[in-house]
Amino acid sequence: MKYRLLLLFVLIGSLTVSAQFDNPLYDPLLAESLGGDDYGMKSYMLVILKTGTAEIEDKQIRDNLFQGHIANIVRLAKEGKLVVAGPLSKNDKNYRGIFILNSTTKEEAEILLQSDPAIKEKVFETEIYKWYGSAALPTYLPNHEKIEKKKM
Repeated sequence: MKYRLLLLFVLIGSLTVSAQFDNPLYDPLLAESLGGDDYGMKSYMLVILKTGTAEIEDKQIRDNLFQGHIANIVRLAKEGKLVVAGPLSKNDKNYRGIFILNSTTKEEAEILLQSDPAIKEKVFETEIYKWYGSAALPTYLPNHEKIEKKKM
């Protein structure tokens, strides 16, 4: 009898620990506006930028491509298509940076990436992966503008 009672307490305890509960702070309008699922998450496309095959010796052309690359990042962010962008430190895989795109398909991501002149001209090559993260991720961008001392 003691063992049955103990087993019953263990079973009830395990159900209680694994049970999900409603969040009292949940904002359904915000969740819907950001495309969040029941867990506040959504799918994005993670892009890894790698050193490409182009060998551009002309400094002016290279500089123009990088200026276009930065301008494209700014444009895509303003359009809500680019959520995160940033360079990576030097590494043995020739990874140069990452993007997190606010898109759900590889095809859409590839179309967005072709608007980047440095990618189009093969200065960068890309690897694209589906990534599941917080739907609130895009909300950091307005705060970033408040803390960046110098604009790109």
